[in-house]
Amino acid sequence: MRRKIIVKLLFAGAMLAGFSNSFAQEVKENNQKEFGEFINRKGTYTRSASGKPNVGYWQNKADYQIAVTLDDSTHTLAGNITLTYTNNSPESLDFIWMQMEQNRFTEDSRGTLTTPIQGNRYNGDVDGGYEITNLQAKVGSKGSVSTKHIDSDTRMQVWFNEPIPAKGGTATVSMDFSFKVPVEGMDRMGRLEVEDGWIYAFAQWYPKVAVFDDVEGWNVEPYLGAGEFYLEYGDFDYKVTVPYDHIVVGSGELLNPKEVLSKELQNRYAKAKDSDTTVMLITAEELGNTELTRPKQEGTVTWHFAIENSRDVAFATSKAFIWDAAKINLPSGKKILAQSAYPKESNGIEAWSRSTEYSKASIEHYSEMWFEFPYATATNVAADIGGMEYPGLNFCSYNSKGAGLWGVTDHEFGHNWFPMIVGTNERRYAWMDEGFNTFINHYSTLAFNEGEYPSNLNQTRRYVNFFTSETREGIDTYPDVVNINNLGMLAYNKPAMGLLLLREYVLGHERFDNAFKSYIKTWAYKHPQPTDFFNHIENVAGENLSWFWQGWFYGTGNIDLGVSAVVPYAGNYVVVLANKGDMPMPVLLEVTFEDGTTERKMLPVEIWQRGDTWNYLLKTDKKVKSVVIDPDKLLPDVNLGNDSWPQHLYEN
Repeated sequence: MRRKIIVKLLFAGAMLAGFSNSFAQEVKENNQKEFGEFINRKGTYTRSASGKPNVGYWQNKADYQIAVTLDDSTHTLAGNITLTYTNNSPESLDFIWMQMEQNRFTEDSRGTLTTPIQGNRYNGDVDGGYEITNLQAKVGSKGSVSTKHIDSDTRMQVWFNEPIPAKGGTATVSMDFSFKVPVEGMDRMGRLEVEDGWIYAFAQWYPKVAVFDDVEGWNVEPYLGAGEFYLEYGDFDYKVTVPYDHIVVGSGELLNPKEVLSKELQNRYAKAKDSDTTVMLITAEELGNTELTRPKQEGTVTWHFAIENSRDVAFATSKAFIWDAAKINLPSGKKILAQSAYPKESNGIEAWSRSTEYSKASIEHYSEMWFEFPYATATNVAADIGGMEYPGLNFCSYNSKGAGLWGVTDHEFGHNWFPMIVGTNERRYAWMDEGFNTFINHYSTLAFNEGEYPSNLNQTRRYVNFFTSETREGIDTYPDVVNINNLGMLAYNKPAMGLLLLREYVLGHERFDNAFKSYIKTWAYKHPQPTDFFNHIENVAGENLSWFWQGWFYGTGNIDLGVSAVVPYAGNYVVVLANKGDMPMPVLLEVTFEDGTTERKMLPVEIWQRGDTWNYLLKTDKKVKSVVIDPDKLLPDVNLGNDSWPQHLYEN
């Protein structure tokens, strides 16, 4: 017996020496490429190295006064707008650029001409576009009026007779505008005919100023399709005149309920503001009963809304709306309103009758977990739109039901945090809003109604086919450039998984949550860039994560960690590990012993700094039965075959 043990130890020693020699032959000089800086993240006068706005940070402001009228016989919206623009930048501005997104709906728009023949999600009508008249632009209150402007697809350049002064100079631009409301509005706005009338979903409906920032200057990428929006913050005061029998819901607070609601509807509205359960404002049976719900029985009615510190506004109007609402309880003690508007085609307890319940739960969860919701209402509107978000208001598919309706409602409301509160550039960095939102959706879904609906974000290995696909692209690919089949992964799922890995695997809940909450608070109502996010998370969490940002957010490399061998050694064991992928990761080991007990050990990512193999000395007086990497299967490891070591290599 003793001779057998000696032989086994000699054999084990030879095996270990073999592994060590093999390691020595494979070792790189270092893995600096994976662990070093991959992009310039140094601080500047405007943005600090700690990921905060620096002493020189500035941001321009855009305030809007808008009044429009809907003609439901011609499906046109017409009105006027006055933009008050504050130039806080350190340079004077001879002109401003404005976003004219309704011009996407023309035959010769860049968006139309770059849409594939077979079409895609972003199809749009081509018989629309803005008609602009009476444009006037002036600097200050006494400046001379300029009418000079240049239309360029979905942008318009407006010139002033004198520059807008730097560091606080103001200018106003006013104009009349009108457009035909598209039926197909790129799955973001438009109109839908139901039995009781048309539902109008208004977004990208008014001319709005483009962002002028310290990184790009004027951000003037055209509105093509997949790329969404990048907007300045400001205060909005807007009035919508519609036929008397319409109901209007919009971003912000309704300022004149007594003028647009009947006495009965005012009472129900007040009751809903104090109710934790859904209160019906207009039932399916009451559709068309305008004497009960409307203050007048002919002509038009003007609805007046306002919202502060917002980057956009949207609204919906219809005479076909069932309308219900309930109270939202915010952590500060403030009470606001959740509400839903939908046609009878969407009615039902398995469908939109639960929309306000979903809306309330979603807003309350995110407000408690991350940052308090800042607006007076959270409104969900049923339309012929898969799902689209605006400050305090969503458009979701009128056909959605059950888990699908929860998912789209929760996702679109999550966008109030990214990019409505944290104002990122969606047209360039879709992952900073879609991905971050998909991440927080995971936890809200787990929390809703004790897990009524499933969330699969943590089942990352379901996506191995994408990670190994020859057509995969990097997260950093711009949304209007990316292969449309990859957009869901690159904008939504992969960045969301990245944050999930940071929270659940790399940093842990406390460190990650501190950093992520700080990022939201620090950049609320501002314009962070990717480097600001990277720097801020690192500084608050206290971790150099260059290897993670580089490996996960840039490029197409994958994770492949493996157990090469488990070798008895000097009364203990050596676990020989390999990093066969393109991306290093910490290694969580679960060791199972013959007595049935288990032990977990997390090895830091630094084991890979000098090479792609690592020998870990497992100190134990127990006999090892098996060793598994990533026992919870959280990592999207592309090779499952080398994740574990079986006992059968060694005999008793």
